Amino acid sequence: MSSENTDSSQADRNLTGTQVASSASAASQSSAQNWERQMLSDLVNANLKEQQVARRWKVGLRLGWFLFWVVVMWQVLSHNQTSTTITTPHTALVNIKGEIAEGADASAESVVASMRAALEDTGSKGLVLLINSPGGSPVQAGIISDEIVRLRGIHQKPIYAVVEESCASAAYYIAAATDKIYVNKASIVGSIGVLMDGFGFTGLMDKLGVERRLMTAGENKGFLDPFSPQTEAQRKHAQSMLNHIHSQFIAVVKKGRGDRLKETPEMFSGLFWTGQQAVELGLADDFGSLDQVARDVVKAEELVDYSRHDNVAERLVKRFGAAMGEGAWKAMRSAAVIR
Repeated sequence: MSSENTDSSQADRNLTGTQVASSASAASQSSAQNWERQMLSDLVNANLKEQQVARRWKVGLRLGWFLFWVVVMWQVLSHNQTSTTITTPHTALVNIKGEIAEGADASAESVVASMRAALEDTGSKGLVLLINSPGGSPVQAGIISDEIVRLRGIHQKPIYAVVEESCASAAYYIAAATDKIYVNKASIVGSIGVLMDGFGFTGLMDKLGVERRLMTAGENKGFLDPFSPQTEAQRKHAQSMLNHIHSQFIAVVKKGRGDRLKETPEMFSGLFWTGQQAVELGLADDFGSLDQVARDVVKAEELVDYSRHDNVAERLVKRFGAAMGEGAWKAMRSAAVIR
């Protein structure tokens, strides 16, 4: 009995060891299967998320283009609605405010389009340019000045300049082409000159031990570079350009003002004067405000503003167009990386 019991116990222990090993093996297999399932699940979820992002981008892109074209159509329709002719007698008004520069409210593109619309209107009896500007680009001013002369000849309507705070430099370039210039006694008028400004850092770079490495094809290609020294020949060339533009400015003023101009040695030196001094020097004709000129000179008291400004829709179109372009570029880059 003792021997049988011992054998039975040994068999039970062997059986238990086998069961344990089998259980451990099953657990290991189960763990491996769970890991594989988790990996597959993660891959599937990542793929689904990527597809969801792609779908959202497509929907957003389509919705964005739809809104873009809605805004464009709105802009077109709003322009059509505001381009109706005003047949009742009135004084046309075009504002020239701020810097005269490309892309600004007082750019040649904007001002010329406004003047053309004002003079083509059958109800306008005259055009007033309401000026409050310190100046700006001689190119933009030259374009506007030439258009004043051309449009006045076509439409045979008077064009006047009314100065508020200031009419200096390029702004006076424009005003000189009008029939008459009206100012306030305290207005700032003149500054008939040209400038080119910048900075030079060569001395500071020498003190800091910084070396400028600029490579050009053409010995004068980088002569406006602030980190490179300017030669005497380059300075003379720049001065010659300024003198030439200044001569053009003087010729426009003399042609526009004619015998009314009481020329002095300082008149074309870049100095500016009060409105009262400007009248005395013949740089302006008389004192007058916008309402006064419309009422007493043009003889049409009602004012209609033809000034062109970017409205909310135009600004939205420009910004949205830029944003859409950037988004499309990022999408193409992402697609290239994914592939």
